[in-house]
Amino acid sequence: MRRLGLVTDPRFRAHDPGPHHPECPERLEVLESLFAEGDLREVLRVPVRPAIEDELTRVHRPALVRSVAASAGRDHTRYDPDTSASAGTFEAACLAAGGAIELVDAVLDGEIDSGFAALRPPGHHAEADRAMGFCFFNNVAVAAEHLRSKRGLERVLIVDWDVHHGNGTQHSFYDDRGVMYASLHQYPFYPGTGGAEEIGRGEGAGFTVNAPMPAGAGHADYMAAFRELLLPVARQFDPQFVLVSAGFDAHRDDPLASIELADDSFAAMTDALVGLADEHCRGRIALLLEGGYSLEALRSSVRSTLDALRAPRRFDSGEGALNAWGRSTRSALATYWNIG
Repeated sequence: MRRLGLVTDPRFRAHDPGPHHPECPERLEVLESLFAEGDLREVLRVPVRPAIEDELTRVHRPALVRSVAASAGRDHTRYDPDTSASAGTFEAACLAAGGAIELVDAVLDGEIDSGFAALRPPGHHAEADRAMGFCFFNNVAVAAEHLRSKRGLERVLIVDWDVHHGNGTQHSFYDDRGVMYASLHQYPFYPGTGGAEEIGRGEGAGFTVNAPMPAGAGHADYMAAFRELLLPVARQFDPQFVLVSAGFDAHRDDPLASIELADDSFAAMTDALVGLADEHCRGRIALLLEGGYSLEALRSSVRSTLDALRAPRRFDSGEGALNAWGRSTRSALATYWNIG
């Protein structure tokens, strides 16, 4: 049984995007109740602290940090039709980014083998200069930059299985060969990015891997993308740390999308990435919560994911074929990687 660490904090609930919003504080409540049950009660809790400005501005422009800070204490600050801050959002967003940093440090320092952070607000849509898509600061990008700038790593892999493409994360590293960003997402869909032709630019060409999925795609489609696209490229990249933007809105019961994954699908993807981390970076892997808006599906999917982190079953590649978009991505990346 591997040593798992968890990040959660009741202060994340202070972010209130408004009534009837899918990214609600109840998402954290259902996960806190899960973490308090049975064998998970004994799992190490990694302490949370707020990210400081220097940590945030490795990814974001100072003007965005100032803008979110200005929302503190105000009842309502709207950034786009889907993204609103409340009086407690700035504190929660700083704590979420800081919690991501503390989790990767705990893994890197050997205090735990792997970790899961139940963060609010999520982060992967946040651009350098723009809060959007329920996101204010890009937690996974902040963690990746910390691993490089403060901990000396040269190659960080970010895998994003949220049903929405992580435009903010992709843009953060699009010209950068030190971070490989790989995303599986419904397409075309919000936010409109993540096409097969988007593979990076300049020094970063070949280091962005998009596996667009049509509405209705399911387990076999995702497994084929792992088997035929993501894992072959990631193995050649040879990461020193694996980060996951772990959204659970690709679940078949999620109200915001049309992908047909089940709890076991998230366990299988976790198994695959734990195996990759074992092969290349001494098992170093950390998962950061993004989306997931069916409370019941969120709870059950996270439970399956945590079980896979603690006791991997190893990846069952299953059957199924890479879709046309995935084949286009593979063809474009063949210039840079030996993937057939």
